[in-house]
Amino acid sequence: MTIKVLTFGCRLNTYESEVMKQQATEAGLDNAILVNTCAVTSEAVRTARQQIRKAKRENPNARIIVTGCAAQTESERFASMDEVDLVLGNDDKLKSESYASVPAFGVPMAEKIRVNDIMSVRETALHLIDGLEGRARAFVQIQNGCDHRCTFCIIPFGRGNSRSVAMGPIVDQIAKLVDNGYAEVVLTGVDITSYGADLPGEPKLGSLVKSILKHVPQLERLRISSIDSIEADPDLMDCIANESRLMPHLHLSLQSGDNLILKRMKRRHNREHTIAFCRDVRALRPDMVFGADIIVGFPTETEEMFQRSLDIVEECDLTHLHVFPYSARPGTPAARMPAVRGPVIRERAARLRQVGEAALARHLQSQIGRDVQLLIERNGLARTEQFTMTEIAVGAPGDIVAARIVDATHRHLMAVGL
Repeated sequence: MTIKVLTFGCRLNTYESEVMKQQATEAGLDNAILVNTCAVTSEAVRTARQQIRKAKRENPNARIIVTGCAAQTESERFASMDEVDLVLGNDDKLKSESYASVPAFGVPMAEKIRVNDIMSVRETALHLIDGLEGRARAFVQIQNGCDHRCTFCIIPFGRGNSRSVAMGPIVDQIAKLVDNGYAEVVLTGVDITSYGADLPGEPKLGSLVKSILKHVPQLERLRISSIDSIEADPDLMDCIANESRLMPHLHLSLQSGDNLILKRMKRRHNREHTIAFCRDVRALRPDMVFGADIIVGFPTETEEMFQRSLDIVEECDLTHLHVFPYSARPGTPAARMPAVRGPVIRERAARLRQVGEAALARHLQSQIGRDVQLLIERNGLARTEQFTMTEIAVGAPGDIVAARIVDATHRHLMAVGL
């Protein structure tokens, strides 16, 4: 082992892990494990700590460097672990010099911590990478941080305020990835629909998408990650309607179907906006499929409020649900609100997952008999343009193959090559 990376959480972390490995290698670091953590839930933090202990047991001579959002927000908690040699902040993890000197074993806890004030960071520089190891599609960071302060969310304190990458370097990065054989690229960030507000001229996400598709004509598939529908701009809607290389799958940062809960979350949309957005997008692109993040058991949520989250799955015809049982994050306003009991949260989460599974099953059945273009992720498994998992026996990872959907299980499609 030279450098191994353990990645938790979002697509942005996946991209940054590749940059971290590159920077650490350039610094001459070896026999080390880099742990890129997530702070979105308390369970994510617990899992990271558990995996750090496991990694040390399996690699007792390796140095362990912990970074990511949880390291940024809970640096002392990780530095107190005997297994950890260094804790790096989210800004420092992308700098080669951060890996040039790792403290010796047994130093005081304070000497392990190299975490700056993330709110003082004003720019995000794009680091060019050749690809992502073991990935059939590539992720490209276009933005970092968030200017909004949702009452449940700790991420702005791990990532800082919103800052965008200029269009030119993004286009150059995607062109490089395409030259290296990637057929699909995913644009990622913390709040990507806020893209450009800090750049000269304040370009929007739609302008960036148009620029990428214009200047990288050989890119076959462009996908955007989780979006805040309230910020969808006219150029983005135009791309949805007219750019076939923009994939027909949008993942909504929905969080709840109830207006009062959304207000208490300090979200900027309401249920009526979400329903109208899905309707309008489908009018432009009938094959569009929607996923959504939904939090269950947010403080003060009643059964009636929860029912509106159940209802919005059908009202928006959501297909791919990410269900999050509410997890109080210390320091957030929601952590001080009247809590819903744990058993109630778990029961509601199970019910919403059942509704989500039924919605997915309906979508799967509707695809039988259709011809699709599949991106092979690994041997035997692929994704449709709508991001639906599909079994197929042909093709190598990274290939795009023409196929016909012939059957479906309760979780994925089955296809044959054409």
